[in-house]
Amino acid sequence: MAAIGIHFGYTCACVAVFKDGRADVVANDAGDRVTPAVVGFRDTEQIVGIAAKQGQVRNAANTVVKVKQVLGRRFDDPVTQTHKAETKCQVVDKEQRPYYALSCGERAELVAPEDVAKLIFRKMKETAQSALGSDVTDCVITVPFEFAHAQKRALREAAEAAGFHVLRMIHEPAAALLAYNVGQDYSSGSSHVLVYKLGGTSLSVTVLQTNGGMIRVLSTRTDHSIGGESFTQALAQHLASEFKRTFKHDVSRNPRALLKLMNSADMAKHSLSSLGSANCFVDSLHDGVDFECSVSRARFELLCSSLFNRSIQPIRALLEEAGLSATDINTVVLCGGSSRIPRLQQMIREMFPDVELLNSSPPDEVIAVGAAIQAGLLVGRDGLGPDDESVAVDVCAADILLKELDEAGAETFRVLVPQGTPLPARRHHSLSAEGKMASLCLEIYQRLDGEQPERLSKMVVRGLPPSEERRRVDAVITMKRDGSFHLSCAANDDGRSEAVTIAAAS
Repeated sequence: MAAIGIHFGYTCACVAVFKDGRADVVANDAGDRVTPAVVGFRDTEQIVGIAAKQGQVRNAANTVVKVKQVLGRRFDDPVTQTHKAETKCQVVDKEQRPYYALSCGERAELVAPEDVAKLIFRKMKETAQSALGSDVTDCVITVPFEFAHAQKRALREAAEAAGFHVLRMIHEPAAALLAYNVGQDYSSGSSHVLVYKLGGTSLSVTVLQTNGGMIRVLSTRTDHSIGGESFTQALAQHLASEFKRTFKHDVSRNPRALLKLMNSADMAKHSLSSLGSANCFVDSLHDGVDFECSVSRARFELLCSSLFNRSIQPIRALLEEAGLSATDINTVVLCGGSSRIPRLQQMIREMFPDVELLNSSPPDEVIAVGAAIQAGLLVGRDGLGPDDESVAVDVCAADILLKELDEAGAETFRVLVPQGTPLPARRHHSLSAEGKMASLCLEIYQRLDGEQPERLSKMVVRGLPPSEERRRVDAVITMKRDGSFHLSCAANDDGRSEAVTIAAAS
């Protein structure tokens, strides 16, 4: 029996089919194995994929991109407001939910993000059916770790509206491990795996521990300020500068010209992952002037040098957060389309010189393959009882957060123990404070499924001696299987410490 795995990303979607004991990504009607998550609305039809992306230049106000950013979110959510400011479509408030205000011919129409996602899922279903020659509905969908319950529910509902039967939703790093069969050997010992995912709009790094077929998340972090589009924008800005130098025209305030440059830069970026140089050509870029420019890989790497450094920094911070060093990592798995950039892979290899780097599968396909393998396993277990081949594991029911202040003095929350983390769990975190401070306050919160954080405990370390240097305070939180946890912190300069135990919620 066939089953489907779907990776619905922020910028692209990919579908893989599990059949006859193996999982394979299938190409769409354009021959591409990855489909842009772009939907264009026209007078009498909606188009999905590469045709919608190519038509975005002329139909930007009615072309929806990155719909995953607002799925399941309220209109006043900061992420929704950022999406509203960046997208060319008009986003409006309807019953505290975001809707796209689109012009379909002579009529205006409000379209919910879930309806846009449904069209993309339907495209994935048609792609899979054309490869199989028959209808198939059973699927597994991947989701990011940071997705709240409302976002997962919206994604599931969109898939079901497209005709899918969602067997399960699994996290993207877990799907990547499945694709490479990492951690599935029940006879193997404990090992640490780092999953590095650089997608179109975000970077996520996750450290997992595998032991006898069990996978445990030690720490994860996501940065939405950098992604594959950041590299595309850097290259597009270079092309705009070259056009201005050659033709004395500034296109920086011409949205249509900039969109054309972004499309050309995106194609060149992909070419530079396998070639030493790429040719960028834009027809009628400005005032009927055609533009052509050759970019070498060396030039691209120079333009994006700061972005490469930003892409690597989260790895070091994550390892420190998990209490590990680079030598503790046994395997590194690359996923996300932009992780195929040679310079980035080289930097990761230099960081982990003696570690196996898994990148043989196309990184923008590997998550879908893992989801298809999971779907095949679930379909193959139809005859099993509900308790067969299952293990009950105590997990953290909510995100456990630490409240901090950023450089501007604004309150921020750092996730110490993510929801779903197997228990018992232990986390270590270092805080930095000014040396002149005589006391330090730590506040621990919990957050259930995207709700507002609720404070659990407040601890104050007093009597700290003055210091000319910044003071570091080490905090350790240990959470037991019953949900209770112990928090301790100690100043590194004089060893002054405090501790508190918080009982499990009844």
